[in-house]
Amino acid sequence: MITQPVATNVITGFLGVGKTTLIKYLLANKPANQVWAVLVNEFGEVGIDASFIGKQSGKVQIKEVAGGCICCAAGVPIQVAVNQLLAQAKPDRLLIEPTGLGHPKAIIDTLSQPHYQQVIALKSTICLVDARKVSDNRYRESDIFKQQLAVADLILVTKGDLAADEDLAQLHTFLAQQSISAPVQAINLTREQESQTPALFNRLAGQVLDCDRESVGAQSPTKAPVNSPDSSPSLFSVSPLSPLSSISVPSMPPTIVFDELGIYRNDNQHEGIYSAGWVFDCHYEFDFEAIVAWVKRQDCLRLKALLICDEGIATLNYVDQQLQVVELDDALDSRIELISRQPITISATEQQLLSLAKRDIV
Repeated sequence: MITQPVATNVITGFLGVGKTTLIKYLLANKPANQVWAVLVNEFGEVGIDASFIGKQSGKVQIKEVAGGCICCAAGVPIQVAVNQLLAQAKPDRLLIEPTGLGHPKAIIDTLSQPHYQQVIALKSTICLVDARKVSDNRYRESDIFKQQLAVADLILVTKGDLAADEDLAQLHTFLAQQSISAPVQAINLTREQESQTPALFNRLAGQVLDCDRESVGAQSPTKAPVNSPDSSPSLFSVSPLSPLSSISVPSMPPTIVFDELGIYRNDNQHEGIYSAGWVFDCHYEFDFEAIVAWVKRQDCLRLKALLICDEGIATLNYVDQQLQVVELDDALDSRIELISRQPITISATEQQLLSLAKRDIV
C-alpha cells in the first residue's frame, strides 16, 4: 500500500553523456533513511546499465527495461515497470533514466496522465549535455536531442573540463535558437573529480539531501533565464502529499533463455539506429586484454559490456573512442551490447566474441 505520491525525476540526455554517473552520485548522497528506486531503460536488447550503477544498499531498488521501449507512445512498458517498482520498493523517490535515443516527452506525458496524479509527483526533468556535441549537425538536426533539451527544467553541462569556451557559446546560441530557456549549470562527472566535488555539484547534492526545504517548483517549475546560476529551480522539490490507493502489478516479460551454446542474442533497429546484444552464460570466460583491444577497434555509437574475464569481472563503457573499465565483485553471466548507426553483422560479430572467450563446463 502506497500512502503518498512518489516524487519522480526524469534524467535524460544523449548516449554517453553521464546520466548513470549522475544517478550513482545522487544515490550515494541520498538521505540515509529514504528508499529510492531507479528505472533504467536501454535502447539495446539486453540489460547492462543496472550493473553500471553497481550494488546499492537495501534503501535503493533498481529496475531495468531493455529494448528502448519505455519511450513508445503507448506507454505500456513504462507503466508496467513503474507500477512494479512502486509496489515492491515503496520508494520515497523514483529516478527514471530513459535511453539516450528515446523521446522523453512520451514518458513525461504518460506520467502526467490523470490516473498517475495520485501515484506520481512529477518533479524537475534534468537534461545532461556534452557541449562539444552541439557543433555536430547530427545532434543539431536530431528531433530526439532537441526534445531532450525542450522538456528540461534544468540543463547540466557535463564534461565541462573537455569543452572549449566556443563549445559553451554554441550551446547557448543553439538553446536560444530553439527558444529553450531552462537554466544551464556546468558540472564535472569524471571519476577523478568526484572526490573533489565542485561547488555547483555540492549545491545540487545539497538539494537532494535537504528534503525539507521549501518547494521552489511545482509540477511544471518556472524556467529561469539561461545561465542564471542564482535562479535555478529546486532539483528535487517536495510538494505536499496526499493519500492514494494501492496499485496493481502486471507481469513482466519472461527471463532470458540460452541456446545449446549457452548464448542469448537479440537485435533491433529504430529510427536509423541499430542495436545488437548478447548474453553468455556463466561458463564463458573472456580474455581481458583481447576483449579490450577488440572493443577499441569498434566503430559504434556506444558499446557496453559486463564480462567475466580471466582477470576478474568488469564493466566496459565505450563511447567517443574513450573506454572506461570498472571492476565488479560478481556477475551471473556476461553481457555485451553494441549500438551503431550502421547495420550490425550478428553472426560475424558473435564469432569474433567467441574467439575471445573459452567455455568451461564441469
